[in-house]
Amino acid sequence: MSRFAQKVALVTGGGSGIGAEIARKLAGEGASVVVTDINEDAAQKVVAQITEAGGTAAAFAQNTAKWQDSEAAVDFAKQTYGGLHLAVNNAGIGGPAATIGDYDVDAWDRVRSINLDGVFYGLKFQLPAIVASGGGAIVNMASVLGSVGIAQSSAYVATKHALVGLTKVAALEYTAQGVRTNAVGPGFIDTPLVRASLSPEALAHLETEHAAGRLGTDAEVAALTLFLLSDDASFISGSYHLVDGGYSAH
Repeated sequence: MSRFAQKVALVTGGGSGIGAEIARKLAGEGASVVVTDINEDAAQKVVAQITEAGGTAAAFAQNTAKWQDSEAAVDFAKQTYGGLHLAVNNAGIGGPAATIGDYDVDAWDRVRSINLDGVFYGLKFQLPAIVASGGGAIVNMASVLGSVGIAQSSAYVATKHALVGLTKVAALEYTAQGVRTNAVGPGFIDTPLVRASLSPEALAHLETEHAAGRLGTDAEVAALTLFLLSDDASFISGSYHLVDGGYSAH
């Protein structure tokens, strides 16, 4: 398959997990991919995986909480590959677990700066660049917690809800100019970090919260993301798509 031949893509937070899988899959289907991450070494490792598999990719160090880095990442894509057609704003953090009354203000600011401000900064520079390149698509990585709440995660839940609204505004402003923007809401995804941070009992309970009886995979999130980026989704813009194994159905 080569759904993305001749396309240039940018994936933030692409050094691990969902972002890395999306970058690999995009390159596997023909895109030239800029893999950005605050950890440049992690991004370089993903690039090495892509190039060893015969794909095209380049790494770029990006702190999405700094608007200058978002501008620089887009400029890098244009200078390296001649334009920008696709973007996945995937970088994000969870933040500490605490009730609202005990939530650290600095922690709130940090979660907001990456999960919400960082996506706005990305869109600010990605959207005009994609218009200038002849159109394309953007996916913003929200969460199932962009539609439901969970205790002791006020900053994360608030930013992911806001991200869904920001996605709708981007679609209203730019779809007619040839850029579709959608959001994806993963449920809880099976990663080494999740398994390392939960006891076996807590993990088993979390699995039962999903109607599928298990956690999701990076590949399942990537599959939905690539569909939304592709021309197969040409009439889909401004919407929010869950890949949560039924977590939000109850």
